[in-house]
Amino acid sequence: QVQLVESGGGLVQAGGSLRLVCAASGRTFSSHAMGWFRQGPGKDRELVAAISWTGTSTYYPDSVKGRFTISRDNAKNMVYLQMNSLKPEDTAVYYCAAGAVPYRWYLKFEEVDVGSWGQGTQVTVSS
Repeated sequence: QVQLVESGGGLVQAGGSLRLVCAASGRTFSSHAMGWFRQGPGKDRELVAAISWTGTSTYYPDSVKGRFTISRDNAKNMVYLQMNSLKPEDTAVYYCAAGAVPYRWYLKFEEVDVGSWGQGTQVTVSS
């Protein structure tokens, strides 16, 4: 199983940027698709980015497309989420997630597909 620890959250003004980092442990990290989810106040948890185990495929919902970029470094067991042009509606707890099944890419990476979760990191965007 992959263990995940997020960092990089904080308070930023609208229009600003943040980079979230997910440090993974476990020998099988490089064989799992990874994703970033978020849960805003009073909202359901939603996917904001996903990346295949090789890093060659990515997915973004329309709400963040063009603003957020997911990447990974399998040599360092790291996953990143670069967030630009942040909006107040991006305020949420952001969670790193690892796919449950190795070498599987998901047409839509959903909570049911997640095998491991991080503890979450708070992102607050002020207007």
